[in-house]
Amino acid sequence: MNDGTITLPWLVIRQDDNGNRYRVGRYATRAEAQKIADSLDERGHKQLYWVERIGQNGVK
Repeated sequence: MNDGTITLPWLVIRQDDNGNRYRVGRYATRAEAQKIADSLDERGHKQLYWVERIGQNGVK
């Protein structure tokens, strides 16, 4: 990271009632991404939220 770029390897993914998946955001740390996923999940909607690292499960 000495070239001035910021790496955001952690994604929050949302899956709706129809099985469609969307990227909610990208984050620098797993803890930061998990905090967002947990706060969205606490809203009580039927969507699922989880955290993935870029490159995991084919996510780029």
